[in-house]
Amino acid sequence: MPLETGTLVLVNLTGRVKDTNEPLETTLEEDAKTLGIYDPSRRYEPRLISVGEGWVIQGLDEALKQASVGEKISIDIPPEKAFGQRDAAKIKLIPLRRFGEKAREITVGDEVEVEGRVGVVRFVGSGRVQVDFNHRLAGKVLNYSIEVVKKLEEASEKILYLIRRWINVDEKKISATIEDNVVKIKLPEETYLLEGLQISKRGISKDIFKYVAGVEKVIFIEEYQAGKKKEEKPQQEPQIEREKTEPQQEKGG
Repeated sequence: MPLETGTLVLVNLTGRVKDTNEPLETTLEEDAKTLGIYDPSRRYEPRLISVGEGWVIQGLDEALKQASVGEKISIDIPPEKAFGQRDAAKIKLIPLRRFGEKAREITVGDEVEVEGRVGVVRFVGSGRVQVDFNHRLAGKVLNYSIEVVKKLEEASEKILYLIRRWINVDEKKISATIEDNVVKIKLPEETYLLEGLQISKRGISKDIFKYVAGVEKVIFIEEYQAGKKKEEKPQQEPQIEREKTEPQQEKGG
């Protein structure tokens, strides 16, 4: 049965460039090892996706709409539904002097930022730098193998995965309850100083309001534990050396 727009699903996927078989991404540990992109520090698990809402590239989104839970499919995604066709107008010649002190270090293949845009250096010479602002996958046909592992329906499951969409933390360390249309979330203390935490909290709240029916309020609870105090040794009274005085001998006379 096709999935409706806005359905939250867990998806396993593996993506490659079709012509070169260059690996792009995978949620599967076995595929990562086969493709030579295995990262032992990463946790491999299905990805949370809201179907049809732009969480993934267009071609993948359209394929998910037609997929069923448990079905494995392989699709080719043309450039216009991935990262677009290559555009010659996005290749610019820029004076080398604009890069200031870094100008001498620039070489072909480097990524550089110009006026907020990131591009790849294609040529350096005659005091100029040719920078390609096309996405590196522009013009490429992509191949994706996908499987919808699960459709999320329980409110508690949705809340847990929406939290982890914004904050990379072990779900066992998250406490989330829902009662009287109020969601209370307690994150582990290790997350309290994460950069952008307030933005993440706002994002979590908006997602919960959107995807969990009936929720009217989201509360984040910060809880701090007192550290164990070291036992203080009793202070000893300072010993004062008393001067010993000897009786003076009387002079005879």
